[in-house]
Amino acid sequence: MIEVVNLTKKFDGVIAVDELSFRIRQGEFFGFLGPNGAGKTTTINILTGLARPDSGSIRISDRDCTNNPKAAQHLIGVVPDDSNLYPELSGYDNLCFCASLYGMRKIQRQNRSKELLATFGLEEAANRKFGGYSKGMKRKLTIAAGIIHNPRILFMDEPTTGLDVGSARQIRLLISRLHHSGTTIFLTTHYIEEAERLCQRVAFIVKGKIVKIDSVSNLLQPVLGKKAMLITFCNPIMNLYEKFERTFPNLKCESLSDAQVRVESMEPIYVGPLVRFFEDNGSEVMEAKRITPSLEDVFVITTGIEVNTMRKEREKPHSIP
Repeated sequence: MIEVVNLTKKFDGVIAVDELSFRIRQGEFFGFLGPNGAGKTTTINILTGLARPDSGSIRISDRDCTNNPKAAQHLIGVVPDDSNLYPELSGYDNLCFCASLYGMRKIQRQNRSKELLATFGLEEAANRKFGGYSKGMKRKLTIAAGIIHNPRILFMDEPTTGLDVGSARQIRLLISRLHHSGTTIFLTTHYIEEAERLCQRVAFIVKGKIVKIDSVSNLLQPVLGKKAMLITFCNPIMNLYEKFERTFPNLKCESLSDAQVRVESMEPIYVGPLVRFFEDNGSEVMEAKRITPSLEDVFVITTGIEVNTMRKEREKPHSIP
């Protein structure tokens, strides 16, 4: 469905997208995973015709869109990172207006708008002004506007950033349903757990370059079999890492914050000796829980970007329940 070759874009001499090349199959759920400023939004803007590349080529559904982005526009739906809907219009009127932009007839756009409002649980808010919607409701209506014309390809830029846990869960469920209905989805995110849960294949992008691209199952191979434990303390811990390594030579201990560490090994990890070690050295343990190594670990290994860096970039951190 999408073929990109050596795509490059510069802004004032700064390379935002650096010779990107990738393919996305029909019906695939493809994820672009990277920190803020990695080039994710610029890539989507180029693929959807909102920006022009300096070099490289783009083909969408066998159409050359490099110099003619409108060639495949009728096949594409876009959900931007910030809503592009009109705050003074109602939810229903926003959807009808978006449908009219795609040439849908009046009765067709009215029926489709009502259908999507029902699907997204927004029927009661249909006649309320969009500006008065909550963040979660705004994201839902923005997604509805992006699929008003039943596009074969949907580009989604950070769809759950800044949402509370419940709203984020609802949005992910809606996205999954779209994918299962046959829509090809291109998702950008810096929520690593979200990419692991939703995507079939993922590209890691850092400073405009793809540093790794593969299926989620293949990417997880290097961490399969690893054991890990997350230990949280009641107070900031002392610098015990050298002593820890001498005491537990088969374990790796990584600081996640002043009051939290991650312990990792290819062998079983026993809670008791760890808790005794830290408490004997003046650090009171609040919680010790086993965790499963994930795509987050692969991302850190591959890119060298610390997990905390990704977490700090989130507007309002939320867990992935």
